[in-house]
Amino acid sequence: MNLKNLSKVLGPGILFASTAIGVSHLVQSTRAGANYGFALVWVVIAANIFKFPFFEFASRYATATGESIIDGYKRLGKPVLILYFLITIGSMFFVMGAVGFTTVGFMDNLLGLSNIWPSFKLFPTVLLFGICCSILFLGKFNVLDKLIKIIGIVLLVSTVIAFVLAVLHGPVEKASNFIPPVLYDDGCILFMIALMGWMPTALDLSAWNSLWTIEKIKSADYHPSMKETIFEFNLGYWAAAILSLFFVTMGAYLIYGTGTTMPAGSADFASQVVTLYTSTIGEWSNIIISASAFSIMFGTSIAVFDGYARSLERASELLFLDERDAQEALNNSKAYNISLAVLAIGSFLLIALFLKHFKLLIDIATTLSFLIAPFIAVANYILVTNKFVSKEAVPPLWMRILSYAGILFLSGFALFYIYVKFL
Repeated sequence: MNLKNLSKVLGPGILFASTAIGVSHLVQSTRAGANYGFALVWVVIAANIFKFPFFEFASRYATATGESIIDGYKRLGKPVLILYFLITIGSMFFVMGAVGFTTVGFMDNLLGLSNIWPSFKLFPTVLLFGICCSILFLGKFNVLDKLIKIIGIVLLVSTVIAFVLAVLHGPVEKASNFIPPVLYDDGCILFMIALMGWMPTALDLSAWNSLWTIEKIKSADYHPSMKETIFEFNLGYWAAAILSLFFVTMGAYLIYGTGTTMPAGSADFASQVVTLYTSTIGEWSNIIISASAFSIMFGTSIAVFDGYARSLERASELLFLDERDAQEALNNSKAYNISLAVLAIGSFLLIALFLKHFKLLIDIATTLSFLIAPFIAVANYILVTNKFVSKEAVPPLWMRILSYAGILFLSGFALFYIYVKFL
């Protein structure tokens, strides 16, 4: 791919990476390293590998058909679209709430916004949601596309710097009374499921890839080849996968064995992460760590707001409008703005409810995402291997084999979770 074409295609993959490098990396991957060292690194690697085909299929479908994979769900039958709609409604407030809660913690740590209005503890949340929604109300995809590239560069550079410094420093000295955690007990297994739920991100968010791919085609006035789309997606996906290992390493090197427990509140959690990193690397790195963490989460918040608003908008149009009206509604911003407002209000109320239970909200959101993943995996696989795309767009044999393995992996662990939790 030449540079000229890359500039026309680049965008959806970076948006995906920004969405992924958020709670799953900064919170869950760090917790994995902090609590278990490198013992759960296989979970991170397995989730990234086995989920890969189903995210790629969404971009593949959009390029091959010129429509989002949500439209594809309707082609599989209205019950499939209804199920996707219910999944979106049932999970979006938890996901956005968890992402927003995390972002506010790191924003407050960097800027100290809670001191502006101490009696109103949700002021930073109102400010964050207001900024994100204003950006999307006014500029939508074009602003998001440009902004996320800047944020992407900041988070990539700052994360790599923090990782290299941590590795050069070496692992911290373990506390004299440190006792290694028990692996694969009920608590560890439940955390593993939560970790896989958003590694690299929730699988139902794969629909966003297709929506962003369609928007990029419109905004750039250029329809990429299948090879160009796959290259651009892989760039974002595998960058996010590699960075997840960076965060596990930093958690293992800087926190594991010190006897430190991660706080339950988002602001305290953010402060603890930054303090642990800077106390080991050096106080001079505070601004690097703080800016890196906040830029990661700010980019994730904007992308999640946009992705859910687009998904809710398109699923609603396909469900409640006839085919002609649903097609004409593609360029109607009113439904998008309403979806954005509903998401912001619902997520804000959920954050208010879970204000002192940060880790509980994160684990609920990530576990819910993992339990619904097998359905999305099967639907995405059918759409790119059946009559819905041309033969040229069907994924190669190795991808189809990996898909079968991925469906077994996701289904098996989902059933295992139900067994451990309820039986």
